[in-house]
Amino acid sequence: MTADLFNLSHVRTIDLPRHARADGEVVVAEAAAQVPFRIERMFALAAPIGAKRGHHAHRLCSQLMICVSGAVGVICEDGSKQKTFTLDRRDLALLVPPGLWNTVEFRHDGSVLVVLCDRVYEAHDYIRDYAEFLSFRESVHA
Repeated sequence: MTADLFNLSHVRTIDLPRHARADGEVVVAEAAAQVPFRIERMFALAAPIGAKRGHHAHRLCSQLMICVSGAVGVICEDGSKQKTFTLDRRDLALLVPPGLWNTVEFRHDGSVLVVLCDRVYEAHDYIRDYAEFLSFRESVHA
């Protein structure tokens, strides 16, 4: 990890190509074009309205989040600032780099969030305690 940690200015939305026809649509996320990393893992989260998931940061893993059904709010924090991003379209993705705390709020029943990651699951990559997250950020900047 470099001494220059990511902050909220590094979190960004990405418009994905959407191809609509009378019989439906397809939304595309291609490596190098919209996904800025090699995809090593994909998972999907589904939860009832009002549920909150996440509550963690990653030391190394970058994520690209896409809400394929319903709507979610993604709250990102860098230890001093916080920003909420709304994902309510299949053709809008959110890039969340490592070193940022994130919480996902499910805003509609039936919401489904797909997450693409640049790393496989590694338990040691997760920071699940907010005080530990703040210490991690301070230690990297020291």
